[in-house]
Amino acid sequence: MTKIYLYLQRKTFSEVRIQVPWGYISGRWYGDQNERPILALHGWQDNCGTFAKLAPLIAPYRSLLCIDLPGHGHSSHLPAGILYHNIEYVRVILRVMQTYKWEKVSLMGHSMGGSVCFHFAAFCPDRVDMVISLDIIKNVYWPTSVVPTLLAHVTEKALSDNERLLNASESSEPPSYTFKQCETLLYEGSQKSVELENCKFILERNISKSELYPDKYYFSRDGRVKYLLEFNPNTGMALEMAKRICKKTIPYLVIKGGESTNPSAKASELDEYMLANNKNFESYMYPMGTHHLHLNNAKPVAQKIIGFLQKHDNEASKVVQSKI
Repeated sequence: MTKIYLYLQRKTFSEVRIQVPWGYISGRWYGDQNERPILALHGWQDNCGTFAKLAPLIAPYRSLLCIDLPGHGHSSHLPAGILYHNIEYVRVILRVMQTYKWEKVSLMGHSMGGSVCFHFAAFCPDRVDMVISLDIIKNVYWPTSVVPTLLAHVTEKALSDNERLLNASESSEPPSYTFKQCETLLYEGSQKSVELENCKFILERNISKSELYPDKYYFSRDGRVKYLLEFNPNTGMALEMAKRICKKTIPYLVIKGGESTNPSAKASELDEYMLANNKNFESYMYPMGTHHLHLNNAKPVAQKIIGFLQKHDNEASKVVQSKI
């Protein structure tokens, strides 16, 4: 695991903790902490380490606060008996804004994080000045025929997981693995979306050292997030939400991976609507990119984002001009 820290020793960020009623939200602040940053949200079962290669490239133009959503990374888990829900992640944005007294927020999200950003921008369009979404706009809507079965499974599984959590002894641990095995598990679990050499950036905040077995680790994220419940609007509702974003012409950048296997990355009616009705909407496809294109292909993704910032972000424009 020491190889992780060879990269982290560059000290391109500061660790932060944001107090919340059940504990704290952890994160990394890249760049100038005297300016309002882009708030970056990771994907499902990942953590802010997913931005470890991208954020340092963007920070000279605009600072970023990359957080671990509750139950992920180093952030506190929700109390026992609580069901994880994506609307709570939408509320996390409000909690961060309140902590730092931001009137508006700039958002960046990957996968589930991108979907959370879409929801927040639709709910609170007056409080968002830009959105950068990586590989999706929102999570795909499951066919109506499978939704009842899916919700029943999630609800029952969440209940059994909470019972397991309450009955766990202090000396018990989840299954443990060598670091190399953890890399393989993440690589295979992501459907090879995260290149093997980049798994360490996510694992650094996803695993803890075993107290029972020397030189082994266990996955320390909250297992209950696997059964996270979603408010996931169908196409009609999603278009109504998009209207609120487009009416405010919120600058909105979407960068997708040409080799992404995530079903939410496929072009949809929502993409077409945003492109046709928001003059500040931009969409790009990186041909060689997987679902985690921002981690595997950080430089070309950063170039697109910096170009977007130069057009739409006054703070970034000032920095660019000072470098010329």
